[in-house]
Amino acid sequence: MDRDLLAACGLAAGLAVRAGRLQLERRDTLRVGAPKAHANDVVSDVDIASELLIVEAIHAAWPGDAIQAEEGHGRGGTTGWKWVVDPLDGTRNYISRTGPWSVCIALYEGDQPRMAVVHEPVADETFSAIDGAGALLGGEPISVSGGPPLAEALVGISFQPGPATKTRAGRVIQELLPVAGDIRRLPAALNLVYLAAGRLDGGLALDTNLWDIAAGALIAREAGVVLGGHGADFTTELTIGAAPSLWPAFAERVRAAV
Repeated sequence: MDRDLLAACGLAAGLAVRAGRLQLERRDTLRVGAPKAHANDVVSDVDIASELLIVEAIHAAWPGDAIQAEEGHGRGGTTGWKWVVDPLDGTRNYISRTGPWSVCIALYEGDQPRMAVVHEPVADETFSAIDGAGALLGGEPISVSGGPPLAEALVGISFQPGPATKTRAGRVIQELLPVAGDIRRLPAALNLVYLAAGRLDGGLALDTNLWDIAAGALIAREAGVVLGGHGADFTTELTIGAAPSLWPAFAERVRAAV
């Protein structure tokens, strides 16, 4: 089934911006619900409202498409196309006002990511990519950094804050911090798109879900970021990204630590 990916990207970008505005408007009145998988896995009524805004609009435009959404409002489909939605990646940052967050929407044809959007509401930045067409920030092309030596590299790290994953992340930080230029902790999607824009030189994500990385990974790949995991393919268990010249040294260090 053919799909106008430019139209899909335009819809996704518009919805991501609308969800971001809703998040900014409702930040002072949000209500936090019960934790999900563990005490640090929080969700707010704004996460849910944002997801419903996105899911309902996608379903109205393409009713036969499947939707996989973090807060449970997805649905099955018949077209072979699937939308992957994280309405608010970085909820803890959003609730606590301690850092950035984003709205993430990706479109898959079967198992192949074909379109992606990541919107950062506070900075009002929209990153996007269409498979094979490069990566954009606000409509302008972006590309990976030149890749400084590891000792000068700025590295992003993302991880789910469950007890087992925090232990793994601690080992990675212990391995990287003495040898890298510096480290930043970021939500997974922003970690990947900041790699795409050359703001970071390397990054990794531990124990994510597909909705955390689907959009950011396509944008990073289209910007020239090398992606992998324990092997050549990245997974939700381990996603490593780096500028091409930094990749061998960076990937070796991360794999040794995890």
